[in-house]
Amino acid sequence: MSEKQEKVIKFKPKRKGAVAGGILVAILIFLIFFFTGFKIEEIEVTGNKHYSAEQIKNFVLENGYINNTVLLMLKNKIHPVKEIPFVAKIEVEYMNVHKISITVYEKAMAGCVEYMNEYVYFDQDGYVLEISPDKLEDSPCIEGMSFASMELHEKLPIDDENRFRIILKLTQLIQKYEIPIESVRFTSDNEIVLAHEKIRIELGDGSNLEEQMVDLKQILAGISGKKGVLDMKDFDTASGTASFKLDEDADKKKPDSGSEEKTDSGETGGETSEESTSENDTEGE
Repeated sequence: MSEKQEKVIKFKPKRKGAVAGGILVAILIFLIFFFTGFKIEEIEVTGNKHYSAEQIKNFVLENGYINNTVLLMLKNKIHPVKEIPFVAKIEVEYMNVHKISITVYEKAMAGCVEYMNEYVYFDQDGYVLEISPDKLEDSPCIEGMSFASMELHEKLPIDDENRFRIILKLTQLIQKYEIPIESVRFTSDNEIVLAHEKIRIELGDGSNLEEQMVDLKQILAGISGKKGVLDMKDFDTASGTASFKLDEDADKKKPDSGSEEKTDSGETGGETSEESTSENDTEGE
């Protein structure tokens, strides 16, 4: 080899630019796959009662929503759903690449009382869960009570312990037997009166609540759509009958509109039979 040839330096072609370009292409392909392959196509909502599925979705998806199952999971891990009235917790689960599941755990409302133009909701032990201006349709409201103060997560400040026990037992039974009751109130004689649509339900002093409430839903089904007073003060648990008196102007077409009915909640499936009686006959029954 000559001296001239020895002085020639050979350079290898630069490949850094090609490598960087390949990496960028790979990242771009990954991002396209990530945002298209994990697109949210289905959201399943379970456990909701007070809120609709759409409302729950809005709670979870608000504030910087990204239509991607993985990113939504990460977002809810870092920034969980904000506190929602009547909801104890919300869980967001990844089901598959296109589906997420939202499980709602609602607070166990037993009833409510009115306080300073708001509704105070309490659980089965009498602890205040929420204070809200909104009235829930499926939560019976205890009327005619006044309070000096009210604290969240504290027990209802009811001085009369006996009335407090009755309220808790009554709301527990209403919830247990799924009875559609709108309101509960106490008369000046400390007797309990319930309201269901246009029906006034008189329970007496509350000494026989379990027997009265176990049949009440079936009895109400038998007099559905009517207006009047359902007297269960002397409810006969053996025969399962209660006295129902139609309101005087509830049905002008009936000549015996003021008659009393015997409402059967036993084996007859809640059917009613009407009897036209005089006042003396009614008292005798």
